[in-house]
Amino acid sequence: MIRQVTTDKAAQPFSNYAQAIAVEPAQKLVFVSGQVGADANGVIAALPQHQHELAWKNVLAVLAAEGMDHRNIVDAHVYITDAAHIGIYREVRDRVLHGHRCAATLLIVAGLAHPAMVMEVSVTAAAPI
Repeated sequence: MIRQVTTDKAAQPFSNYAQAIAVEPAQKLVFVSGQVGADANGVIAALPQHQHELAWKNVLAVLAAEGMDHRNIVDAHVYITDAAHIGIYREVRDRVLHGHRCAATLLIVAGLAHPAMVMEVSVTAAAPI
């Protein structure tokens, strides 16, 4: 079982994410490596919006390979190269996760592995065994 942990003794989330997620014993964990805004052929999308959408699409494709979906995500780490893209990040994340709240970390970084990349997302997911 996966459940949100909330407390009024810590700062409340600034957007649509959980303060914490608890994963009960006997869960299969999947650690999805950083996914970027490239298609299956490795072509990096030109527009930031498309990169965000492709990166999340890639995350969901990896999870689907393990029989999981967005509801299994317990933690997401997102790296963006431009603070002006926070709105894009939140809009795409909220749409892709359909209201599901996971623990999340957003970092603004100087750069990623390729200069054309503007974002990367890695997740941890859990499901009953």
